[in-house]
Amino acid sequence: MSIDGGYRTYAGDDVVTGEGVSVEVPVASVISRVAARLIDLVITFVLAIAAVFVVGMLVGSMSDAVTQAAVIVLVVGLTVILPVLFEVVTKGRSPGKYALGLRVVRDDGGPITVRHSVIRHLVGFVEFYLLQGAPAVVAAVISPRAKRLGDMAAGTYAMSLRHKLQVTSPPEAPPALEHWVRATDIGPMPASLAIGVRQFLTRTGSLTPQARAHLGQDLSAQVLRHVSPPPPPGIHAEWVLRAVLAERRRRDLDRLHSEAARAHRLLPPDPLG
Repeated sequence: MSIDGGYRTYAGDDVVTGEGVSVEVPVASVISRVAARLIDLVITFVLAIAAVFVVGMLVGSMSDAVTQAAVIVLVVGLTVILPVLFEVVTKGRSPGKYALGLRVVRDDGGPITVRHSVIRHLVGFVEFYLLQGAPAVVAAVISPRAKRLGDMAAGTYAMSLRHKLQVTSPPEAPPALEHWVRATDIGPMPASLAIGVRQFLTRTGSLTPQARAHLGQDLSAQVLRHVSPPPPPGIHAEWVLRAVLAERRRRDLDRLHSEAARAHRLLPPDPLG
């Protein structure tokens, strides 16, 4: 973990649901991503051999220009168009990812769109076919979410479907701070900061006392930039973090319940409900 005006998250990243519950999403490992890619490349190679044989029979007696055009269409189709179609239809999976239980999702955990897939595979053409996959492996090893360059450009990452999602228990506000936090103004804060605070509070037992105190003070200082008025003096940093997160979750739940009640009053019953 490191803090430089922000918070770098763990490889097991968090997605916060609409109910304010943090779900730790298992990020696919570099090894599983490489294995899935190798499976895809083998399938692409087999399809390329079959396609070259068929195209050779069809354009064998035609001009060189027609042959070159057919080769370009074949290359683009097998390396970009076909993988994009397959990935969009399957909502982020390829044959290799099917075999290893992986799925590509957006950074916020939602399903990818055509735009995400096109960007991933256009960059992937350079990564895998022009540069033999070296940039992809290096980027995946460095990235906390094992992202290759195509994922960084598209705003996506690969998650593992064969590991159970771990639901993180929401924090509770210390009773001594309930009066303060209920009356305070909590402004919007970066999602990375909120996730970082949640991860810190769930992993305090694994930190050394010095690291725990340093991270707690640093995160508290960042959170209090979005809170007014400040807490009473002398309050422990972890108490402040728990109180703010618990109050944000309580307000989010109140807002969701109010919106659901308003929709129930204004909208007719769902005939398919």
